[in-house]
Amino acid sequence: MSVKVESVVEGSYGFKAGFEPDDEILKINSHEIFDVLDYRFYIQAKKLNIDVLRNGEPITLNIRKSDEFADIGLEFKTYLMDKQHSCKNKCVFCFVDQMPEGMRDTLYFKDDDSRMSFLFGNYITLTGLCEREIQRIIDMHISPVNISVHTMNPQLRVEMMKNRFAGESLKIIDRFFENGISMNTQLVLCPGINDGEELRFSLSELAKRYPSVKSIAAVPVGLTKYRDGLYPLKPYTKEEASQVIDIIDEFNAHFSFYNNGEILAYASDEFYLIAERELPSADYYGEFSQLDNGVGVCALLKDEFLDALENEDAKEINRKVTIATGCAAYELISELSKKAEDKFKGLKVNVIKVENDFFGHTVTVAGLITGQDYKNQLKNVDFGDELLIPRVSLRNEGDKFLDDITIEELSEFLNVKVSAVESDGAVLLDKLISK
Repeated sequence: MSVKVESVVEGSYGFKAGFEPDDEILKINSHEIFDVLDYRFYIQAKKLNIDVLRNGEPITLNIRKSDEFADIGLEFKTYLMDKQHSCKNKCVFCFVDQMPEGMRDTLYFKDDDSRMSFLFGNYITLTGLCEREIQRIIDMHISPVNISVHTMNPQLRVEMMKNRFAGESLKIIDRFFENGISMNTQLVLCPGINDGEELRFSLSELAKRYPSVKSIAAVPVGLTKYRDGLYPLKPYTKEEASQVIDIIDEFNAHFSFYNNGEILAYASDEFYLIAERELPSADYYGEFSQLDNGVGVCALLKDEFLDALENEDAKEINRKVTIATGCAAYELISELSKKAEDKFKGLKVNVIKVENDFFGHTVTVAGLITGQDYKNQLKNVDFGDELLIPRVSLRNEGDKFLDDITIEELSEFLNVKVSAVESDGAVLLDKLISK
């Protein structure tokens, strides 16, 4: 295997060593290079002997670095240095299968790439890992690995993921455990399938792999209105969501008693909102290891906002701001906005709940609100000075919604300045009070 150099940064270590575009890196210090993980791991040395194929001829280029962690200035066509690995499962709850036609191609790609787990925190199912990749994680001691477990019942996992290897791949968790690899795990729960007693079993089995298993997140299945021909699933009711929280609380009470008060499992914020239960305080979530799964997002936002509010001097602010958000966060944002209004005379905050007409009203998170839903539901609103929307509604580049409407198009359509706000309480307060 090899990776091809796209370009070389002028003045870099690689430039000084004589690297050229189209050079193919074969080995670094005798280690074969397959992709970005190999490359990034093995360039962490002061002395590098790099075997290269140039115009079909093998050569060796040598680099000496003053800092072993310094980059060597080589750039590649893709970040991963090869194709991203796609998912081989056909999970009954797969969100991608519930996407409507006609959206951009990248939204239909099912990621299940172990490298993306390490680099960007993505969750993987383990079913696509080959032996070389498993051993590489162990040898490089890559931690943490984020794993979509869903259930620790091998047969049920096969049924839920529609992959005959899904149960067998659970054994990889044991290999990671035996070799001290840290794991964050998630269970996408489907009513009547992997909750109830199956949830108790999964929690118990994962707890046996503690402390390698650092956290367990329970997340309710996400269902859109585009489910024709798919496995019959239903959203969680208030009572069912309450039962999930009760099971997790019961588990944590037992686990923490024997583990110095540690908490291992968390229900996502969405479960508390569905159950109409009060959310735990920020202290409950420890290091917030499952934020990307919607675990503790509300608690952290509230904590950050109130801390920032306390540190601000009361003053008069003649400003009117509108916040548009999803149904899930509406009550919290309204509560925080009222506290800001109470402290700053003249501040008016209008919070608007945006229903998800595009995907269906069972989808309540702000991250899946489309540009057209913002357009259709915010027409003829008196926004005041500015409209604030959650940054998570936009793609990573921060310019487009899921339906490819740009933030500039939304601003022009509504005739108001539109600002995307990060999920940070201090940032939100600053946007409310700063002109």
